[in-house]
Amino acid sequence: MADTDIKRGYMSSTFGCYCPRCRQGKLYKNKYSFFNWKGSTAMHTNCEVCNQPFELEVGFYYGTSYVSYAMSVAISVATFIAWWVFIGISVDDNRFMFWLITNAIILIALQPFLMRLSRSLWISWFVKYNPYWRSEQPEDASERLNPDQGNNW
Repeated sequence: MADTDIKRGYMSSTFGCYCPRCRQGKLYKNKYSFFNWKGSTAMHTNCEVCNQPFELEVGFYYGTSYVSYAMSVAISVATFIAWWVFIGISVDDNRFMFWLITNAIILIALQPFLMRLSRSLWISWFVKYNPYWRSEQPEDASERLNPDQGNNW
């Protein structure tokens, strides 16, 4: 019998930074705040609801750099197209340089958000939703962990 109190789909649980297994527990200890970046990327060790470990192996989140890079490229392409449509691009004046500066500011401002989102996406690709999470225990990943190397990324 599946849990009926789950209302989140894949996209809302991933973008909301919820546990991918139960879609109820939060991945992060603190809520994201644009004005308070310190501590906004601190993750729980396990899900507070279903006890799913969030660190599956040493260096698990190294791959998030590729996800964050892809999102940064997508944002850069989007801002370039928007700039081109609304302002125009020209090498004869400083419009291209202004786009570069504006894009850099946008990417720097969004970096903590992109880090959180890329981690949420990354773990959702490796830990699948289990509608029977109340009766089934999460997979034990303790043999792949080294406590001395935890959070060493």
